[in-house]
Amino acid sequence: MVDQQNALTILVGVITFMITLFYCKHLWKRRRMPPGPLPLPILGNFLQMWSEGMMPCLIKLAEKFGPIYTFYFGSRPTVILTGYQAVKEALVELGDVFTNRGPAPVLDHLFHNGGLTLVNNDTWSQLRHFSLTTLKDFGMGKKSLEEPLLEEAKHLVDHFTRLNGQPVDPNNTLMFASSNVIANLVFGSRKCYDDKGWQKILQGTHDAFHLISSIWGQLYDIFPGIMYYLPGPHKKIFSLLKPLEDALEEVVRSHQKTLDPACPRDYVDCFLLRMKQEEKNDNTAFTIPNLVATIYDMFLAGAETTSITINFGFLILAKHPEIQEKVHKEIDQVIGQEKEPRADDRNHMPFTNAFLHEIQRYSDVVPMGLARSTTRHVNFHGYNIPKGTDVITMLTTAMRDPSQFKKPEEFNVNHFLDENNKFKKNNAFMPFSAGKRACVAESLVRLQLFIFFIVILQKFTLKPTVDPKDFDISPTESGLENIPPTHKIQLIARILKS
Repeated sequence: MVDQQNALTILVGVITFMITLFYCKHLWKRRRMPPGPLPLPILGNFLQMWSEGMMPCLIKLAEKFGPIYTFYFGSRPTVILTGYQAVKEALVELGDVFTNRGPAPVLDHLFHNGGLTLVNNDTWSQLRHFSLTTLKDFGMGKKSLEEPLLEEAKHLVDHFTRLNGQPVDPNNTLMFASSNVIANLVFGSRKCYDDKGWQKILQGTHDAFHLISSIWGQLYDIFPGIMYYLPGPHKKIFSLLKPLEDALEEVVRSHQKTLDPACPRDYVDCFLLRMKQEEKNDNTAFTIPNLVATIYDMFLAGAETTSITINFGFLILAKHPEIQEKVHKEIDQVIGQEKEPRADDRNHMPFTNAFLHEIQRYSDVVPMGLARSTTRHVNFHGYNIPKGTDVITMLTTAMRDPSQFKKPEEFNVNHFLDENNKFKKNNAFMPFSAGKRACVAESLVRLQLFIFFIVILQKFTLKPTVDPKDFDISPTESGLENIPPTHKIQLIARILKS
C-alpha cells in the first residue's frame, strides 16, 4: 500500500513538474510577444474557441487584449491582428515581412503542398507573376473579358426565365455560372447547367467548403496529426473534392495531347509551354503538380467564393426591396433594360457601385483571410514577432471597423457614398485581402459581379418567399468562409419599359 502511495506521489510530482516546465518554457518564449490567453498543454486555447466558436472567440479576445495578441491553435502560437490599422500595416506597409503563407493543413492536403495559394519564396513569386501576366493576356482586366461574362450572364437569364417565377435556391446555378467563368479563362470551355456530372462535382465542392468552415474543418487545421487518423465528417472533405481534382487532371492530360506551341489556347497551354522552356531547370516552379494545384486553387477560390458573394447579394436584394428599387431605377436610367452593360457604365452608377461594394463588405466571405507567416524577425507595435511566426489578419475586423464604417453590423449602401451621393472608396474594404498576396483575380471578380447583377436586375425582381422581416440571411457557418443560408427566392420577370 505504501509503495502504491509513493508511486502515485512520484507520478503526480512528475506530471506537475512537466506542466510547470511547459509553462515556464511558454512564458519565456513569449516574454516579448503580444499578450494573450494562457494556453493549456497540447490543447492551447482550443477550449475557449470550442465554447464560443472561432470567429466570436477571436473577436472577443481583441476586446480584452487589444488589436494584437497571441492565440494558441493547439501547440502552435499564432499572432492575431484585428482592426483596420493593424491589418493594413501588416499587409500593405510591411508586406514583405508578412508575405509568406502560414500553415493550412486542410488546404495543404487538398493541393498537395503546391499551387499559387500555399507556396512561398521564389516558387510563389514565379507562379504569381506568370499567372497575372497570362490571365491578363487572355482578357483579365481588359474590356475583351466583357463578352464571355455577358454570354454567361445571358445563360443565367435564360435559366431563370424558364422557371417562370417558381421559387428556387439559386446557389447551384450561381456556382455553375462562376465555375464557367473560371473554366473559360483557364482552359477555354464551359458546362451546360443541366450537366448532371458537373452538377455533382460542384455540389460536392460546396458541401466540402461547408465542412471546412465547420468545427470539423477547424479541428483538422488545429490538430492535423490526430484528425488525419480519426473518423468523422472531416474525412468527407477530401472525398467530396476528389472528383474535381480528377476532372482538372484530365483537362491537363487532354491539353498535353493537343498542345500546339504556335497557338496557345488558354492558361493551361501557356503553363505547359513554360514547362518545356524550363525542363532543364531542376528548381523550376513550373511542374505538372503545381499546374494542377494552381487551377484547382483557382476553381476553389474563384468559383466558390464568387458564387457565395452573388448568392448573398441575391438574398440581400430579396430582403431589402427598397434597395433593389433604387438599383433598378439607376439601371433603367443609365443603361436601360435591353442594352448590354459595359464596364465603363459603372462610373455612371454610383448607387449600384456602392451597393456591390457593400455586398462584398457585408457578406465578408473569407473573414479571416488565409494564415500568413513572417519572413523575418519584426518589432510590431512594440512586440517581438520571430521569423516564421504564424499570423492571422482578421479581414472581417477591418471591414467592420467602426472607425471606418459608421454602421458596420448593418447592410448600408451609404458606407460607399459621400454627402453628394457620389461613390467613395474606403481603404478598409479588403474582401480580396491586400498587398502582394491579394487575390490575383480581383479585377475579374469585380467585373463579373457588376455584369451579372446588372443583367439579372435588368430582367428580374427578386422576392423572398416569406415576409422580408423573417428572411434571415445570417451565415450558417463562419470559418474559412461565411456560408450563406439556404433560401428559396422568386425571380419575377420585369415588365419591359418602352
